Amino acid sequence: MEEKHKKILQRNRVSLVSVLDPSTLYDGLLQRGVFTQDMIDEIKSSGTRRDQARQLVRDLETRGSQAFPLFLQCLQETGQQSLSELLQNGVPPVHVQPATPTEVVRPVIQPLPITPPMDVDKQRKDDVPVNPLPRPSTTPSPSPERESIRPRPLGRTRRDSIQSYKMDASPCGHCLIINNVEFSPQSGQTNRRGSNVDCGKLERRFRKLNFIVEVKTNMKQRQIKHELSTLSKKDHSSFDCCVVIMLSHGTEVSHNRFPGAVYGVDGEYVPVQHITNYLNGKHCPSLQGKPKLFFIQACGGGEKDMGYEVSPDEFEPHVGGADDQTDAIPMSSSSDSLSMSDEPDARVTLPTPCDILVSYSTFPGYVSWRDPEAGSWYVETMDRVLEENAATDDLVTMLMMVNHEVSQNSAKGLYKQMPGSFNFLRKLLYFQTQT
Repeated sequence: MEEKHKKILQRNRVSLVSVLDPSTLYDGLLQRGVFTQDMIDEIKSSGTRRDQARQLVRDLETRGSQAFPLFLQCLQETGQQSLSELLQNGVPPVHVQPATPTEVVRPVIQPLPITPPMDVDKQRKDDVPVNPLPRPSTTPSPSPERESIRPRPLGRTRRDSIQSYKMDASPCGHCLIINNVEFSPQSGQTNRRGSNVDCGKLERRFRKLNFIVEVKTNMKQRQIKHELSTLSKKDHSSFDCCVVIMLSHGTEVSHNRFPGAVYGVDGEYVPVQHITNYLNGKHCPSLQGKPKLFFIQACGGGEKDMGYEVSPDEFEPHVGGADDQTDAIPMSSSSDSLSMSDEPDARVTLPTPCDILVSYSTFPGYVSWRDPEAGSWYVETMDRVLEENAATDDLVTMLMMVNHEVSQNSAKGLYKQMPGSFNFLRKLLYFQTQT
């Protein structure tokens, strides 16, 4: 496809994903040779109408030079004239070159001579007359799509062929936000100014993404565990996803799966690997095979990263405020102090962490920066990225955008922060967005 047509599709992708009806286009695109039957089947199996529309547009960009005008023809024939006009707005009209029929040259088959059975052993191989078979013409067909229909290399998986999670339930699922702001004097920890800003942004954002959002504020360790246990005991059968967001102080603890721990306001912590345990396939059967997402805005330790020097052309640094604070608490020696005897849902044993993604605001062992007025770098950036890209991009791609943007910030003009994820999702995840 020509670059100018690709840009038109990319510029209008949100509208296409929102209103395009792919099911009416399949026959026309197949008859015109834009897609093969295998490609149509892959698009159909990608999930909801929005998922199919999204993958159809992506696949369309990989086709030949006539794919765009043929797509416009199909839109017009199926009554989607408004989309066709939208894509042609300000663009010179495109013309489809009709395909010239190709004469098929069939090989001439010459019969071999019949030899009596008793003479088979006497017959010499080179006595058999051989008539070379004329080869079919190898001249490329002038069909407009011949250039783009190629077999896929064996042993490789195209990103566009990866399936998407089903995410069309309404509401999509539960979202639990635990927002710890005011810590007890006995905890020895400071209050987290700016966390309410983070909480408000995330509550509004996930409501827009069609989640049932519940916010719990200033939870002690046992209260955090109770809320997670309650969430795990809900029936999630009619939902497609579950989200847990932790906004608190954090620390580095001994672990064998997911690093880090999150503090209650009483100064006692819950390891992240225990938090994920509540919703795994063993402890929450109604979420089996469904994505479980955990977002952790807390320090992973006490180290402050000063970064390393790069060329000024590498990026445009954003300098944070002089009053930026961290959510760090010194590392605990072990997680043994957390008694699990009264909480069977929080056992350390974890089956294969299938369909789980844990997104951390910072690299394990390092502090996470928070502006007392604007909120944390991580949440502020993630909220903006979801606002701008959730209609077109999958979650993992958007988290990479968050990583990139946060990495360019500087606290007090000196310290850096690097978010990251532990990703055990098996499919692409696209959030629901309002049309």
